[in-house]
Amino acid sequence: MLFVMIILASYRFTHLIVFDKVTEFIRKPFLKEKTINEDGHKKTKKVPDSKLGYLLNCYWCTGIWSAIIFGLGYLLYPSIFVPAIFIFAIAGGQTILETFVGVGTKAIQALNKHTH
Repeated sequence: MLFVMIILASYRFTHLIVFDKVTEFIRKPFLKEKTINEDGHKKTKKVPDSKLGYLLNCYWCTGIWSAIIFGLGYLLYPSIFVPAIFIFAIAGGQTILETFVGVGTKAIQALNKHTH
């Protein structure tokens, strides 16, 4: 059970760093805007401007560091990391459930539009 909790905690922490709006201030200094031309349409997107920027925007890279932090943290300082693992695991499980519920709800709404 603890292993599953560490996986969920690592998942949620990774998502927090890479995707969440609340941590955008951490990623922002390491990004630059780049204008690209796709099919005659100009798009501006933010891309990493350094290796650290890449690490903060790469889900796989951040996931490894997150796993190291929670795994070693638990092994070396369990009294500090168990509460953090517990909280992040709950949040990670909730995020996964919300994704399935949200996708299911959107699918039902789309199907209802097509049947009416």
